Amino acid sequence: MREHIEEGFMVFVADGEMGVAAVREVREDPSELLINIQNAGDFVIPLTAVRDVHSKKVILDVDRLEAPVREALEHVHDSEYPHYAVADMDAGTATDSDTPAQRH
Repeated sequence: MREHIEEGFMVFVADGEMGVAAVREVREDPSELLINIQNAGDFVIPLTAVRDVHSKKVILDVDRLEAPVREALEHVHDSEYPHYAVADMDAGTATDSDTPAQRH
């Protein structure tokens, strides 16, 4: 069973990746989340774009996000890691060979 989503939960594009956003608000009608994406601001996403919730973490299904949200996610860690890339959800690997997770 999925954990109940609450304000303040961290948002990730894949388990084991770096956090990309935080939940600011949970909206029930319609079922959606207001999230704050680092370096980009607030975005509304449908709950259908949530792949999993556990340990106070919200894991997104990137393929179900609208283009502006995916674009914002591509630039979350630009100031920290210029080569950060959102994980390829189908392959389970990052789309860039030089991600922060691989450098550790």
